[in-house]
Amino acid sequence: MTVYRLVHSGHLPAIRVGRSFRVPEQAVHEYLRESYVGVESA
Repeated sequence: MTVYRLVHSGHLPAIRVGRSFRVPEQAVHEYLRESYVGVESA
């Protein structure tokens, strides 16, 4: 559900194939990298 919301909000690029979405693997890696900027492990 989280990925679905990210796709519809425009935060994660995707290609619609029929009724489903395909998200490029590189886009997922970039999103995760941006999400963890500034987060340090304790």
